[in-house]
Amino acid sequence: MKVLVVGGGGREHAIIRKLKEAKAAPKLYCAPGNGGIAFDAECVPIKATDVQAMVEWAVENAVDYVVVAPDDPLALGMVDALAEKGIPAFGPNKAAARIEASKVFSKDLMKKYGIPTARYEAFDDADAARAYIRAQGTYPVVVKADGLALGKGVLICENEADAMDAVKSMMEDGAFGVSGSRVVVEEFLTGPEVSVLSFTDGETVVPMVSSMDHKRALDGDKGLNTGGMGTIAPNPYYTEDIAQICMRTIFQPTIEAMKAEGCPFKGCLYFGLMLTPNGPKVIEYNCRFGDPETQVVLPLLEGDLLDIMQATTNGTLAEVPIAWKGASAACVVLASGGYPQKYETGKPITGLVDGQLPGGGATVFHAGTKLCDGVLVTAGGRVLGITAVAKALGTAVKDAYDAAEHIHFEGLHKRSDIGARALAAGKKGN
Repeated sequence: MKVLVVGGGGREHAIIRKLKEAKAAPKLYCAPGNGGIAFDAECVPIKATDVQAMVEWAVENAVDYVVVAPDDPLALGMVDALAEKGIPAFGPNKAAARIEASKVFSKDLMKKYGIPTARYEAFDDADAARAYIRAQGTYPVVVKADGLALGKGVLICENEADAMDAVKSMMEDGAFGVSGSRVVVEEFLTGPEVSVLSFTDGETVVPMVSSMDHKRALDGDKGLNTGGMGTIAPNPYYTEDIAQICMRTIFQPTIEAMKAEGCPFKGCLYFGLMLTPNGPKVIEYNCRFGDPETQVVLPLLEGDLLDIMQATTNGTLAEVPIAWKGASAACVVLASGGYPQKYETGKPITGLVDGQLPGGGATVFHAGTKLCDGVLVTAGGRVLGITAVAKALGTAVKDAYDAAEHIHFEGLHKRSDIGARALAAGKKGN
């Protein structure tokens, strides 16, 4: 069986490593892939957003199943284009992918169907947005670009001046291109954040183990927002009681809402939640696996990922066994110095053999690497994710950091406190 995974980051590497365990023993391809993925799958030099070229390659090479992992090709309709050629795929079609591709669509959906979220208004006129913010007069306030913006289109504004700057940069200066031509101005919520990925076939929804992302570049949740500097799973704030509330008020209602809107969601639906004093609320939806959440969630999966993915496509998810290890996972991201701003690439990476640590004990997920004459070098802001699994979260965190000490490249930057907040919650650890 031939399986093609679309994308080239740490998320895709985690998916591929799990698909390698499938009982069908599929032949794995990845487009475009990266230097580390090349040790686990055959890489194909096609951009993830080149829908036409990707579909043509899948047809010419008689691919049996495609996993469309990133948001951009989903929003562009890659799943639809594959379906037209008779190739089944994991992921939502273009209409369903709007749940991430348009903040206005997702917020309006939640309002219409009574799914708990922050109060908001949407604007396509900058002056109207500014007038609304001034009239509200409460800070912090959140300003979101409507469209996809590489995870960076959300600004938390501490005062009026910051909010005015946010509106100007998005709507008038084009900081996020057409994605920022419409904005959502939203109430700022407080409480622990939780990421819950879920498998769904449009009817059944099966939440995965919860996780906690660490978005800020520096220790103590300081510095600029990044794509994620590390993750842990499960999230200690996400109790069984809260999980039941979320299933009843958020997860199942969202699946029903999408079905009612004529765009049933199939694939992985990501719920970004805030556990507020007034109960769990949705901060955002993603129409795909999160990155780097996938790097701690999939290593805890007990079940055949390929079978599960195909069941979401076929509408048979309720029939497939899905379980989770009674363990914890921690992922520490090794980034290029200067990320998320200016950074250099092409730095040789040492300490790895065939992309992994020779001693084992932790898995190295490659995000921004490439092979140059057989040498692994840095090729992105987030370079590697080091994931360890252990019974206790404290042990998993220690093992991930110990493993990271064996890897080196010029300018390497990592946070030293991944998992510290979760351990301090007093609900997990040694």
